[in-house]
Amino acid sequence: MPLDRFSAAWRESYIVEATERARKGDGGTCVFCRLAGEDVSVESGVLCVTPWSFVCLNAFPYGSGHLLVLPRRHVAGLDELTTEESDDLFRTVRATASALTRAYEPDGMNVGMNLGSAGGAGIPGHLHAHALPRWHGDTNFMTSLAETRVLPESLASTWSKVHSVWDVPKNPDDAQ
Repeated sequence: MPLDRFSAAWRESYIVEATERARKGDGGTCVFCRLAGEDVSVESGVLCVTPWSFVCLNAFPYGSGHLLVLPRRHVAGLDELTTEESDDLFRTVRATASALTRAYEPDGMNVGMNLGSAGGAGIPGHLHAHALPRWHGDTNFMTSLAETRVLPESLASTWSKVHSVWDVPKNPDDAQ
């Protein structure tokens, strides 16, 4: 039986950076905090910025359309959010799910949070919610047998699809 090889070269920079930080004992600058200061653009991957939250592409998506919704402030837990931050975050989660539904017409949606490293959070220091459109039969043999995901679209394509249907202000200044 031949050995099949699947390339995930796009993860190289992430692995190198994470390894270097771990060996130094340095958590580094939070990638989400860096993104919180970015403008809405395909280059940044940021789709929407509200007074207290923002939405961005998941750089390492589980499937097509996988987005993250985050508070702009660096907090790890739900109990650390102010009332304004919590209200804005969940309004933004709702707007994100709505935009994904319009952009992708999925059969369902996963929306959730992995809290803390034991809860599965890849970046446990900055709270974030996942929104991921799902379709009947979207788990195929690649996932089942090879523990591999095949993503049929680029991150830029995801950004364009969702950005084109977003019906709420994409930046805090647009809301005024």
